[in-house]
Amino acid sequence: MRVQSKITKLKKIGIEIKYLDMGGGLGITYDDESPPHPDEYAKVIVELLKETDLQLILEPGRVIVGNAGILVTRALFRKSSSIKEFIIVDAGMNDLLRPTLYDAFHAIWPVVKSGNEFIKADIVGPICESSDFLAANRKVADVKNGDLIAVMSAGAYGFAMSSNYCSRLKVAEVMVRDDQFHVVTQRQDYEDLVRGESAPPFFNI
Repeated sequence: MRVQSKITKLKKIGIEIKYLDMGGGLGITYDDESPPHPDEYAKVIVELLKETDLQLILEPGRVIVGNAGILVTRALFRKSSSIKEFIIVDAGMNDLLRPTLYDAFHAIWPVVKSGNEFIKADIVGPICESSDFLAANRKVADVKNGDLIAVMSAGAYGFAMSSNYCSRLKVAEVMVRDDQFHVVTQRQDYEDLVRGESAPPFFNI
């Protein structure tokens, strides 16, 4: 049923539609997905709505910035068991919540390609939570302690969903263009963490 037909039926029962919220719109490529190009998406919308006078609301932020941002973290050490390999990094679920929250996939690559072989491992953070992981049972490069790792597609929901859980400080945001970079959000320090807090006088501190 065309949008115009639905609007007409609603109008007949006294419901006047002025706005149409298309939500987030397009997805991005996290792994091997093939979302439509914005031009294709726009053509479909125009075709469906050309006979209406609706005000269209769109939130296309993800498709613009989703793959423009990465989370850079460092491999701290390795842990092996009889059934699983762990790579512990200095970023945690407070920095990128999506894998923990709804098992979202983010590609993970070493910042410097070294020709390392691939292994199957969990990429986990330093927070004492079983849910503190960036990837589970994933085929990843066999990085060494100290190597930098890029967690891809973190531009849309990375910093926006980050928190100070377990008193962890939020990371800096750095914008890069060619060989230039600029810190657009400063790394937090301890004063940022406790700003606005005070101890009640009856604590006698």
